[in-house]
Amino acid sequence: MGQPHAPVPAHAVAPPHPMGPPPNGMVRRPMRRPRPRPYPRRSAFPAVTVIVPTRNEARNLEIVLPAIAAVRPAVHEIIVVDGHSTDDSIGAARRTLPWVRAITQTRKGKGNAMACGFAAATGDVIVMFDADGSADPAEIPAFVAALVAGADFAKGSRFAKGGGSDDITLLRKTGNAGLNGVANALFGTSYTDLCYGYNAFWADLLPLLELPDVNAPAPEEGMLWGDGFEIETVLNCRVAAAGLRITEVPSVERQRIFGETNLRTFADGTRVLRTLLAEHRRAERRKNDRAQR
Repeated sequence: MGQPHAPVPAHAVAPPHPMGPPPNGMVRRPMRRPRPRPYPRRSAFPAVTVIVPTRNEARNLEIVLPAIAAVRPAVHEIIVVDGHSTDDSIGAARRTLPWVRAITQTRKGKGNAMACGFAAATGDVIVMFDADGSADPAEIPAFVAALVAGADFAKGSRFAKGGGSDDITLLRKTGNAGLNGVANALFGTSYTDLCYGYNAFWADLLPLLELPDVNAPAPEEGMLWGDGFEIETVLNCRVAAAGLRITEVPSVERQRIFGETNLRTFADGTRVLRTLLAEHRRAERRKNDRAQR
């Protein structure tokens, strides 16, 4: 298991209170800020960081962020990672939830946004949460409970007993089932929902995941491996290859609130398959390297 990593301190200056100065005789409550933490640790009452990658999701953030903030036990921090939005998503996030941490990703792609959020996290547990309203914040305690009970990685599943989806099509469901079979054959897992991005894990696992350095320059063409949509499959493969304990958590996927989905059934399915094969080759190379030492 990887060693605990030092947190990246928040450096952004807090914006002014979105409601302006208080009327005479009234006092505004101070904006909530996460307490400094020396390093992530495992405990029965972990501090939870929720990472919300976003690109042009301002209207959805106005609904999603208060819902996450209302979860009890309360989360330690919410980090919105913006992908160079043109709809002022960062502004919407700060107006909606003044204590939110809002940062801009260093390159492009969902994987890079996630990695930037992971690097900035100061909690003991990291929850991956989509900004479109399809994930239910009320399920966060179930993910945390799975980790506290002994799991290293809590994997959301729409197809575990108690899960479901208001959004998935028959074609996507069939493709997902096929990709589950490939993943389970290659990595010896029992995944029921490989292509679902609602997951949580202990922050001390980050060094094991070996994601691209968020400060590395972007290539002139293409993207760094792990920077794109393949991030969720990469994580699923690497936690399995590392022999970590994985627990599936039933989850109900709702329909996106505003906007159009960026999913492309055939292109994304092909990318997931390529990712499975590439990550399996990577795992085999590492296994052979260890055997030769």
